[in-house]
Amino acid sequence: MIQAIVLDIEGTTCPIDFVSKTLFPFAQKNMKAALMCRPSDKEIDAIVHEAIEEWWTDSDPHSQTMLSETRQKPPSTGEVEEYLQHLIRSDRKSTALKELQGIIWEKGYLSGELKSPLFSDVRPQLDVWKNNGISLAVYSSGSIHAQKLLYAHTSEGNITDRFCHWFDTRTGPKLTQQSYTNIAQKLGVQSNQVLFVSDHPGECDAAQRSGMNTIFCIRKGNPHQDPGNHSVAQQLCDIDLSKINNPD
Repeated sequence: MIQAIVLDIEGTTCPIDFVSKTLFPFAQKNMKAALMCRPSDKEIDAIVHEAIEEWWTDSDPHSQTMLSETRQKPPSTGEVEEYLQHLIRSDRKSTALKELQGIIWEKGYLSGELKSPLFSDVRPQLDVWKNNGISLAVYSSGSIHAQKLLYAHTSEGNITDRFCHWFDTRTGPKLTQQSYTNIAQKLGVQSNQVLFVSDHPGECDAAQRSGMNTIFCIRKGNPHQDPGNHSVAQQLCDIDLSKINNPD
């Protein structure tokens, strides 16, 4: 019996290009100004230190070349910005970058410059599941802070109250089976009582290996269209929990 549903964001509840065409460029444009606050902002300072730690262990050849060419040891704030901009251009996953992006995006949401588009089926279906006693959770590579901002400033209003748990890459990488085992434990249910919905086949594979049920979400414009051995839904309202609960 499904007790909890864990949802990806990009390509599942909002268009995948919202991040690449709106959020990432906004962060790139405003990153320098955010980092300039480092001397008086302990949170920004901590993020810079975390970015440097990540940079030292980054095996990417270009990242290592950039590190070898830094003029200061440890790298200066400006040099860290160059590294973080490189990560954005390369669409690399970085916990420090995600935290900084969340801070930058918050200012954009609060000013009204940013608003998150949702697929039209999302809010109604979240309401159905929640009203039926299903625990709803988010698992995204974006920071928890960024996730909450996205759902607090949607085209359908603030829907953060639909969710009771939030998970990001601090829980573990999205392509790793153990991450989904960790999520089930934190939800307080067995893995086979969880449904994970994502547009990424590798994420669905990892969730399935952990024992979770999976739905591969195919939306128009999503880069991944091959579901592999996963059940498919084009909209959240296509998901029939009765078939998952009673497969025979």
